[in-house]
Amino acid sequence: MKTKFLAASILALTVATAAQALAAPEPMKIVDRIAGPDGGWDYANFDPVHRRLYVAHGAAVTAIDVDTGMVTPALVAAQRAHIALPLPGGDELLVTNGGANTATLVDAMTGMVRATVATGQNPDAALFDPASGLAFVMNGRSGDITLIDAKAAKAVGVIPVGGKLEFGVSDGRGRVFVNIEDKSEIAVIDTAARKVVAHWAMAGCDEPSGLAYAADVHLLIAACANGKAEVVSSVSGKVVASLPVGEEPDAAFYDAWRHLAYVPSGGTGTLSVLAVRGPKDVVLVQTLQTRLGARTGALDPKTGKVYLPSAEYDSPSQPGGRARVKPGSFAILVVGR
Repeated sequence: MKTKFLAASILALTVATAAQALAAPEPMKIVDRIAGPDGGWDYANFDPVHRRLYVAHGAAVTAIDVDTGMVTPALVAAQRAHIALPLPGGDELLVTNGGANTATLVDAMTGMVRATVATGQNPDAALFDPASGLAFVMNGRSGDITLIDAKAAKAVGVIPVGGKLEFGVSDGRGRVFVNIEDKSEIAVIDTAARKVVAHWAMAGCDEPSGLAYAADVHLLIAACANGKAEVVSSVSGKVVASLPVGEEPDAAFYDAWRHLAYVPSGGTGTLSVLAVRGPKDVVLVQTLQTRLGARTGALDPKTGKVYLPSAEYDSPSQPGGRARVKPGSFAILVVGR
């Protein structure tokens, strides 16, 4: 009888502890900094197969082995790179070149370019859609999506969308969702039909940029320039929550194992941590001070660590001028527990 009581007590304690952890995850903090080359940057991506972080770093792609700390400053040259997207298996990257209106297919280990594919104007974010087996490249200036067959190394179609396209995500089941920055909406793409099937308005969201997808609860989390994260049902298109985050975010990403979403904001130099508890239950659980300009990032799903490209800035030389990055200050902030 005592054994049964003890087992029941242990089970109850385990369940309670798990519920408590979900309700109030351990606070995150900056645990390391990895120095990198100077220069502007855009999106960061993590390859869980080879455990490498890739940063689109303007004129090149920077690669970092997160386990050894080894930095490859310029894995491959680029022309205003916006993203270095690991393709399935991690052996190849798709790099968008905003300055050349192209995407390059690159060996992730050697940096050797296998092919260069023409895109629309100012290719920005990109994603891989498992349902169609194609890469989707969001063209910010021409307002369309270039479809690339990476195996054949060629463009196989274009989807007109309209507006200034930002980040996109795939649900893996035949739909792609794309933020439209200048329309404050999400476009829904049918990947089999290769066309837009819906436009979902987000009235409280100015200039949506980053977009995360929580597949387990069918939620989209859009990062808005006006310091909000709009939580949208990927089924109905309705906004189910609006949460405060820092201003001028440029990314959002989701940790499916720990049920946490992250929004890095460059305007306030903060990382907002959101606990995703259910289809209509998303709450802000932490705001971590990072660095001004730390607006993009990537997640290591194994460790739960977050990597944020960042730098220090000098004051503008003239009132109203643009602040400049201090030479030698670029670093990846490593956020963990």
